[in-house]
Amino acid sequence: MRSRSVSPGWALSSAVLTLALAACGRDAAAPEAPRPVLVTHPGASATAVTAFAGEVRARQESPLSFRVGGNLVERRVDVGAHVKAGDLLAVLDPGDLQAQSRAAQAQLAAAEAELGRAQADQQRFARLAGDQLVSRSTLDAQSAAAKAALGQVNAARANLDVARNQAEYTQLRAPRAGVIASRSAEAGQVVGAGQQVFALAADGVREIAFAIPEGAIAQFKTGRAVMVELWSQPGQRWPGTVREIAPAADPASRTYAARVAVEAPAGTLELGQSARVYIVDDGNGNSVDAGLSIPLSALQRSGQAPAVFVVDAKTSTLKLQPVRIGAYGEDRVPVRSGLNANDWVVAAGGHLLRAGQKVVPVDRDNRPVQSSSPK
Repeated sequence: MRSRSVSPGWALSSAVLTLALAACGRDAAAPEAPRPVLVTHPGASATAVTAFAGEVRARQESPLSFRVGGNLVERRVDVGAHVKAGDLLAVLDPGDLQAQSRAAQAQLAAAEAELGRAQADQQRFARLAGDQLVSRSTLDAQSAAAKAALGQVNAARANLDVARNQAEYTQLRAPRAGVIASRSAEAGQVVGAGQQVFALAADGVREIAFAIPEGAIAQFKTGRAVMVELWSQPGQRWPGTVREIAPAADPASRTYAARVAVEAPAGTLELGQSARVYIVDDGNGNSVDAGLSIPLSALQRSGQAPAVFVVDAKTSTLKLQPVRIGAYGEDRVPVRSGLNANDWVVAAGGHLLRAGQKVVPVDRDNRPVQSSSPK
């Protein structure tokens, strides 16, 4: 039987194909290279990690308004102006009220004239009654008329006082020294009695106004110790106490308005400055032990619960560890449970990682760390 010959070219092609398929198989089976990850140990939380945003306000804040309505013809101060007690702030058109005052003055004059006539008649009838020329009942009627005229005079005098007061109410004056915090009306506007025109922040004590969320209201009571820090002076804190808490939540924001009295040097707190209010005790005078904290960038999610990636000490692989956290701070968050102080936690880039992935843990200087022991 005649054998089939194989061309050298076909044999060479088959060998090349076999080698290529073998190489592809080796690449597919090659393990994924460990990925460098930035890790850190959980740090000790600073006291007062729970912070609430606040604003410097005056303890006494008065809405100022006219006691009568009218056309606002003059406004003499602007927002931010410092005023003294008695300073003229705004003026209404006094024309109508001055006319009413003159009318009340005329009514008083007429009532006084009528009283003079009634009293003269009463005296004359008294003499006639003494001579028994008029009856006793006639004298009594004339005495009653004199008393009625006196009552009319008193009523007219009271009406005149009211009219004069209303004419004076066309001038809005500062009840005490302070700063004009806001303006709600302008010259040419018709305002009603009691409608706010200015808000006055009285000189004196400054305090912090802040809002307490519904979920945190149980942590607060009046007299509780807190610390206050201004945004403009980071790191500088002053002690304070919660002075008042609103009994009901705001229907729109569902927060409770609260005020903090601050023991800060005079002149330190300026109206409108932003501030933070920090909790420094547990509500019973005991210091807060916040435990551990991690960077906000380390937080991930395990379902609906917060979690972090932790490097397994033995295998250098990632484990998604659920944790229980506290209130968020400026750049860190306290961890109540789920971590130990010697755990290596992935500090950033967790959204690019997965559980079970092989990694090379490095510190912030890009140096490899030993995951089996604390740094």
